[in-house]
This record gives sequence, structure tokens and C-alpha cells, in this order.
Amino acid sequence: MAGPLHVVATAGHVDHGKSTLVRALTGMEPDRWAEERRRGLTIDLGFAWTTLPSGRAVAFVDVPGHERFLGNMLAGLGPAPVVCFVVAADEGWRAQSSDHRDAVAALGIDAGVIVISRADRVTDGGAAALAQTRAELTGTGLQAAPAVVVSAVDGRGLPDLRRVLDGVLAGLPPPDPAARLRLWVDRSFTVTGAGTVVTGTLATGRLARGDHLQVLGDGPHAVTVRGLQSRGQSHDRLEPVDRVALNLRGVSADQVRRGDVVVSPDVWPVTTRLDVRRVTGPGLTEAPEHLTVHVGTAAVPARLRPFDDDHGRLALARPLPLVVGDRLVLRNPGTRRILGGARVLDADPPELRRRGASARRGHVLAGLDPAGDLLAEVARRGAVPERQLRRLGLLGGSPGGSPDGGGIDPTGPPTPPDGVLMVDGWWVHAPVHLAWAERLRSALTDLADRDPLADGLTRGAATDLLDLPDTSLLDSVVAAAGLEQDGGQVRLPGRRADLGPAEAAIAGLEHRLAAAPFAAPEAEDLAGLRLGVRELAAAERAGRILRLRDGIVVLPTAPALAMRELARLPQPFTTSQARAALATTRRVAIPLLEHLDARGWTRRLDAGHREVRRPG
Repeated sequence: MAGPLHVVATAGHVDHGKSTLVRALTGMEPDRWAEERRRGLTIDLGFAWTTLPSGRAVAFVDVPGHERFLGNMLAGLGPAPVVCFVVAADEGWRAQSSDHRDAVAALGIDAGVIVISRADRVTDGGAAALAQTRAELTGTGLQAAPAVVVSAVDGRGLPDLRRVLDGVLAGLPPPDPAARLRLWVDRSFTVTGAGTVVTGTLATGRLARGDHLQVLGDGPHAVTVRGLQSRGQSHDRLEPVDRVALNLRGVSADQVRRGDVVVSPDVWPVTTRLDVRRVTGPGLTEAPEHLTVHVGTAAVPARLRPFDDDHGRLALARPLPLVVGDRLVLRNPGTRRILGGARVLDADPPELRRRGASARRGHVLAGLDPAGDLLAEVARRGAVPERQLRRLGLLGGSPGGSPDGGGIDPTGPPTPPDGVLMVDGWWVHAPVHLAWAERLRSALTDLADRDPLADGLTRGAATDLLDLPDTSLLDSVVAAAGLEQDGGQVRLPGRRADLGPAEAAIAGLEHRLAAAPFAAPEAEDLAGLRLGVRELAAAERAGRILRLRDGIVVLPTAPALAMRELARLPQPFTTSQARAALATTRRVAIPLLEHLDARGWTRRLDAGHREVRRPG
């Protein structure tokens, strides 16, 4: 496994010496293209690495400074947690310095070093440029960053820069290797004999040879990691933070491009609709409707629907794996200038259909915690699977996957906030759960009043009545309502079926069968008593009769009484012998014997003989 690595991006105006500085620190050439070296201008992202005095490894992502390549700059800056902000001592703060400052602020980067370059060209030791830079960075995460004045020509300040950068990196919180994997692709190419290779900054999650992952872009594409490299060396496993190259099987290089994402399967929500909060820049009501949204290495066209100056909805042109808390850079595609930054508040927001919905949604978003409001999310939905809350970034840990493919939450089951119940893998808003229970009990009470013979509700009918998102929630609702379940039916507790007008007829039938247990009434007799299928079913549920095949009705005690008589017969016995012993007809004897067979009390030997089963 590779040793720990930190990734640092450069930032600053074109031709202020960013690439020269990286070259001086690492001894490596960050400009990958011949045109870049010929023109002395960084066009695309460059990469180089070195070891600091402490032994700490650091990789640099060298970004272009020219305004024409602002998109490339954002692709390099987006996944990097630390920045070296470079300003030339002889030129001071320039136009693209402001663009890069705005990008740093929009992304919420607050770790870095201010580097005043080309100190060999001035006589004030870079003091004027440093003072100007400090003023311009006021209000950003870099306003109090340490500063170093250097010259890549004579080596002035480079040892101090290595030492200061070492200290900044030492103060960073360690990454969580158990977090789910999300690798933003910055390059894709083919290596002869190996196939497709993609590169990116591994900021979260683990990677291992043999992992089964997904590439999200024009896919998703299911891929397998054939090989891993970092800093020119092959590895079996890699952990964050690192610059990595993945040799992938299952996708061609022309199917993957910058801005695609390599993720663990089925653990990220993929969305085209986001509710966001402005964190930098002018109010959203002043922004154009059509924007370019930069996140990670992706640049995606989007449509903005502002709710107020601080909140709005973004409709993305293609789906991205985003969660609560993700930072976005908003750019005007016409002027190519950065408008500001936004933070994702909801990666799965509700539809807005009614008049005034935008204003109401803006009011709701204004009250949300920027780290996510778990109670509000559960309350809005009523019930949410725990897995979905993890996918949305509202619970710690990953909703699934192996430690090699994104990890799981190692801290055990989470504790829900007050007002939320955990039910069989679901988080349910307590008032919603109570309303379900009250509605179900009320529905059963109304049903019993309307139809005394009704046998409550089936589980399916109860689930449909409450519009439950999953039948697994029904048991807890039944318990909360104080109801009973049996045989797939939900009923009021301890309620003996009210037979209504059929009560007298059933009582008469009971009296008749008590005197002659096997003299089951004919169908005509039952019809004369107005005992139809519903009345007989209700009486059976109440335990007052037993219905056999072919419409035969006896008392529940009839099988035991029959066994008493059949046990006295020579074994085995015939159907005729059984009929005679029970003083009944073949119409009654056959269904009754079949019932005894089904209960295991008798055993049929052949077409005409049975025997009573003996214990053991």
C-alpha cells in the first residue's frame, strides 16, 4: 500500500510562475503537452510529486491560469483540499488572481499557503505584493494562510516554503478511509497492452485491485479494477488522499471523459435536481437562468430557479452523484466568469407544482442546517429507508459495499433524533406513525359498524389504506393502534363477531347439531335459515361452527367426537363402517374423514380403507 500522500493544487494568474514553482519543488515537469512547454503556458492540468523534509509525501496539481482555461482550472482545484495561491511579486494581483480566489472561496477551501513568486525581480522583498494579496483574500478561507516569498530562479524561500507547507499539511484532519468512494476523473486514455486508464485525486474511500465499481457519465458502466498506480508505482490497495491511476476493464477510454465519476455501486444518489444555498457571490435572483455548474472535475450546464437571494433549485443537464454539503461553483457560460459558490442542501428535493411553492420552499430551505436536517427530511417524507438517508449524506457511513469499495459505517447503528422512530430499517416521523395507527383503528371500527360480519382487513388492504411505502411497517402500526393480527387479517382486539340477524339461526343450528353431531344440514336447510356464505364464515371465525368440503357444516367438536367412535372400530375400517358408526350419510362421512386425514388423526390406506393413527 502506498504511504500517506497529500494533494495540493496551485492557483493564481497566468504566467505568475505556478509551473516553475512546482518544477523547482519537485524536479519534475508538470506541463504534459509539448505546446505548453513551447508557449510557456499551462493549458491543461499537470501533475508532479515530491517528499517534504518531514518525510511527508505531497503531489501537486498544477492548474492553468489563463481565463480561456478556467474550466480546466476548476477541474484541478475542485477535488484538491489544499491550495498554493501564487502571486508574482513584480506584477501583483491580476484579473485571473480574482477568478482563482473566487473559485477557492466558492469551494470552501481553507487550507493553503500564499506564495509570492519572482522575488528576484523586485527590491521590496515582495512586501507590496503580499500586502495586496492579503487584502484581496480577506473574507476567504485563505485570509490568514501563512505566506512565503520565493524565487524559483535563485532558490530564495524554497526551503521555507517546504517547511511551511509541511506544517499546513500536518494540521489537516485525516481522511476517512471507510467513507464511500467517489473519484472524479480528470484524465482518460489507453495504454497499449493494458487498456483503459483513468486518473484522479482519491479524496475519499479505498481502492483495491479487483474492485467492482461503476463509472458514471454516459453510463453507468460496470467496471473492474485491473491495476492501480500512484506516483509511478503499482499497488494492490490505495487509501486517501492520493493521486491514482486506475486500469479498468469493462469500459473503453472513449466512453470515459473528464467529469465522469468512479464510485462504489449503489451507494450514491444520482440526481439532476438540487436545492442549494448561496455561500459566495451575488444573490441568486441576479444570476442568469442558464449556468455552468462545476463540481469535482465536472462542468455541467444547468438551469437555475431562484427562490430568494440565498436559495434556489438547479436542474442539471446530466445526473451526478451529489449529497448534502457538496460545494458547487456557479459560472456564467457567456462571460465565463465565476458567479459564486453554492452548497447542496437537498439532493432529492420535492416537486414544486402549486402556486407559491417556490416561496414556501425557499422559506423551508432558509431554516435547514447546511450539514443536513435529518428530522426535517424524515418529516417531509413521512418514512425513509435508512439506506436512502445514508445515500443522501444525512447519516454517517456508507449504505453498502465492501471496505475495498467504499466502506461501511464502523460506528454501529445510529440513534434517531427525537420525533423519529426506527422501524425495520425505516426511519419514520413519529406524528406520521401515530396518524397511521389512528387511521387504521378508525377504519376497522367503521367497518365493524357497517358490516358486523366483516373479518377486519387483510394485511394488503391495510397497507393500501394507509399508503405505506413498505408492508414491513404494518406490524408496528398494528401494535401502536392496539389491534390484533391473525391469519393475514387485522382486527379490532378481543372482538367476537357480531352475527346480527344470523345469531338466532346459528344458535338453533348449534342446538340441532349438539343433539345429532353428524346430521349436517342440507343446503336447502341452510338457505331456509338465511345462512349464506358470509354468515357461515363469520360464525366459523367466531369458533361456533366448522365448515368442511362440499358445504358440510358441523360443530367444532365434531372431529373429536368422530375420533372417539372410529377408535372403537376394528382397524383398518371401511367408509361404510365409519358411516354406520357415526350414524350419518356418505355426503357427510367423506368430507369429515378427509378432514381427519388432513389433521393427521387418520390415515387412508387405499380407496376403501383407513385406520386411526396411534401415538408414536
